Amino acid sequence: MDHLLRPIYQERIEKEKTLGVIQYDIKDNESNITDTFDSILLIVVAKAKSPIVTKHYILGEQKIATHIVTEKMLRKWLQNGSNRKVINWVLFGEVLFERTNYLQSLRLQMQTFPYDGRNIKTGIQFAKLIRRYLEGKEQYAQGNYLDAYIHVLSSVHHLGRLSVIDSGAYPEVSIWAQVKEIEPAIYKLYEELVLSDEPLQKRLELLFLASEFFIHSRTEDGAAHILEVMSAKEYWKIQELHEHEELEFYSKDLEVFVEYLIKHDYILVEPFISKRGNVMHRHYKVNINKIE
Repeated sequence: MDHLLRPIYQERIEKEKTLGVIQYDIKDNESNITDTFDSILLIVVAKAKSPIVTKHYILGEQKIATHIVTEKMLRKWLQNGSNRKVINWVLFGEVLFERTNYLQSLRLQMQTFPYDGRNIKTGIQFAKLIRRYLEGKEQYAQGNYLDAYIHVLSSVHHLGRLSVIDSGAYPEVSIWAQVKEIEPAIYKLYEELVLSDEPLQKRLELLFLASEFFIHSRTEDGAAHILEVMSAKEYWKIQELHEHEELEFYSKDLEVFVEYLIKHDYILVEPFISKRGNVMHRHYKVNINKIE
């Protein structure tokens, strides 16, 4: 099919800023990965006015989608795991063009998954896990069991993604197939939540107890990235944390994560006098006793 698609991307590969072109074809029972399109063309460029440009084509009876993305946007997706189908395209798609082995190098980086990459991905997933777990407990306490179930299911999903990341692999779209092989205990937890015949309230009680153990055992690894960033200076304002180029990936989960780490003594609160005198600024610092 490459020769049929070539007119779509030919003009792109003649431009120096184009780094690579990947084709990913639809597979049986995997239409979600291609958004129901028969073929995807992922075109990576060094720079562009817009970080993402999408176009749709008709080729006979085939539906084709092209996604022109900047290298910066692609790296962001790979870093924070926010666009998992793209991970599949990059890892398993057919390379139609690449400049100076760009895509081969990228795939090698993804497969070897260096420690720094795992560190930040672990932190992001752990922060998401904490938020959804706490939201689930809150809904449960209010007697909203169906809402609690949704949050707990999401928290277990993040727990599964953490186990894959810890193993040195990239979480793919078929995440539970990976988890089943890598960490059966978490897969069993997922099965108990989804397939158990126990009443929903009882299932949630058991999941909260089990999740507490898994969260506690992963807190040190989950906190490693943010503590490493914060160790660069003594005190931080919350806005400074939000604006840090690496911590911005934590997005809306950052503040609840910081509060969780305060509760568990990884981060300390330091009050500073404000202009109003009786109102204190709340600054944050790493508890060095936790990282020594």
